[in-house]
Amino acid sequence: MELDALDRALLRELQNDARQTNRDLAAKAGVSPSTSLERVRLLRDRGVITGYHAALDLDAAGRPVQALISVRIRPPARPVIEGFREWAARLPEVIGLFVTSGAHDFLIHIAVPDVDSVYAFVIDRLTERREVADVQTTMVYEHVQSRCIEPTSPDRPRSARRTR
Repeated sequence: MELDALDRALLRELQNDARQTNRDLAAKAGVSPSTSLERVRLLRDRGVITGYHAALDLDAAGRPVQALISVRIRPPARPVIEGFREWAARLPEVIGLFVTSGAHDFLIHIAVPDVDSVYAFVIDRLTERREVADVQTTMVYEHVQSRCIEPTSPDRPRSARRTR
């Protein structure tokens, strides 16, 4: 899917402030409000924009301690992997979940009130699951996250782009 300079400008501005008015968005992108409104609608219809979310400060939300937990599942069968994924994604401590390749099948990102809660999550939740064969926990000192994801430019060679 090709995104032109206007699409990229609108996406950049929306990622910086999704609550701004369409009039402000249009002014920042240098187009009329009707053009801005139509292009944003098309970006939603094409699935480029999937939603608008509030960003939380984990400290202020009472979850200042983060950890990344690698989990290996046995047996490595699709129903077992999918069942674990669905179960883990619903846990309130989980703020991100990746299905991975390599030595582990999952990387689970959690945010909790304290280090004891990390231990409780691993021992009381994960290791109680029959399919969990191995768990490795890494404490997060600092989480720096990109707030603005720049779409690839149209001049990038097609062979370097990921296709669906």
